[in-house]
Amino acid sequence: MNTQPQASAVALVTGSGRNIGREIALALAASGVAIAVNVRSSVEEGQAVVDEIRAGGGQALLCAGDVTNPQAVAAMVDKISGEWGRLDILVNNAAIRREAKIDDISVQDWHDTLAVILDGAFFCTQAALPLLRQSGRAAVINIGGMTAHTGAAHRVHVVTAKAGLVGLTRALAHDLSPDGITVNCVSPGMIDTARNAASASAAPSHHARHQPLLGRRGTAVEVAAQVAWLAGPAARFITGQTLHVNGGTYLGS
Repeated sequence: MNTQPQASAVALVTGSGRNIGREIALALAASGVAIAVNVRSSVEEGQAVVDEIRAGGGQALLCAGDVTNPQAVAAMVDKISGEWGRLDILVNNAAIRREAKIDDISVQDWHDTLAVILDGAFFCTQAALPLLRQSGRAAVINIGGMTAHTGAAHRVHVVTAKAGLVGLTRALAHDLSPDGITVNCVSPGMIDTARNAASASAAPSHHARHQPLLGRRGTAVEVAAQVAWLAGPAARFITGQTLHVNGGTYLGS
């Protein structure tokens, strides 16, 4: 068991080696939350996030594992339980966001995308439930996407999976409310991020056709701030909702 001072809460952030996931991990850590940093294969990036949190006086643990594998997910939760004995916040951020014409999307591409985004969120939530139910302040936050609401060309697999997260959020809000667990979705749009060819196309085509009302793209830090708020004490009466962070690019529910 960790001998450091007890953290205010413990969070698992999937896909937190870079970009939005990294900033979510750092934002939560800045508020005193101990962070389980999850990556699938980019172990060096994940360890860098862990080291940055620890250098700032926070607590962090690297949990490398494939969120599409239920056994790997269970092992991550066991590792968190062994380190801290609790889990209060789950952020389902891991995603694949490649672009391809419908003609060119293979069955494997389709299944891989849905598996990371949708199956991963389901597996992680299900595996985390025993610890989340003990929390008394637990929050599940799914990271969606603007195109789930607007649609986009060459992203049928990504749009479908991200739209599924909205449905998963609403269903889980019903199922988990008796346990006092809130479930919400944060939907970023037009965010400046560094894209890795293994998980995302270099330049989404819909970015060229949209312009935020605020005249600029958002930052991963701005998305992370909303996740940290939803995970905190001020948002305990909010559940089943989608919070859009897109600078006015999309105005809707």
